[in-house]
Amino acid sequence: MSDLLDLPVTTLDGEPTTLGALAAGRAALVVNVASRCGLTPQYAQLEDLQREYGDRGFTVVGVPCNQFAGQEPGTAEEISTFCSATYGVTFPMTEKVEVNGDDAAPLYRLLTSVPDAAGEAGPVQWNFEKFLVAPDGAVLGRFRPRTEPASAEVRTAIEAALPR
Repeated sequence: MSDLLDLPVTTLDGEPTTLGALAAGRAALVVNVASRCGLTPQYAQLEDLQREYGDRGFTVVGVPCNQFAGQEPGTAEEISTFCSATYGVTFPMTEKVEVNGDDAAPLYRLLTSVPDAAGEAGPVQWNFEKFLVAPDGAVLGRFRPRTEPASAEVRTAIEAALPR
C-alpha cells in the first residue's frame, strides 16, 4: 500500500504534494471534512487528536469535500479561515475533492476499497468518514461518519498505529 503514500494531492494552499509528504512517516487519520455539516463539530475532536498524538508520530489529514448536500461550498481561503478561527485546526488540509464516483480523487479510489469493521467497502457514506493509514501506507481501519474521533475504537487504533 505504499502506492497510497505516493498518490498526488494538493494542499489547501494549492501546493502539489503527496499523502506521504503530508504524513511524513507518521500514522495518519484521513478524513473528508465539511464546514456546514451536523458532524462539523468533529473538527474539535480531530484537533484534540492532533495535539495529543502529533508528537508521537501521528497526524490528521483533512480533505474538504462538497459532495454531500453541498456542505462544503467555500473557497480554499474560506475553508482555511473557518477551520482556523472556529476550531484552531493545525493539521494539514488538502484541496477540496470528490470522494465518490467517476471524479473521485485517486486517494479516495484506493481508500474506499478498504472495508470497515463490518466488512463493508465502497463509497464514503457522508462527511467525516475516517481512514487510518499506517506510516508505511497500509490502511489499518475505516470508521464511518458517526464514529466520533475521540471514541475508544479510534483512539485504540491510533495508538496501535503509532511508530515505535
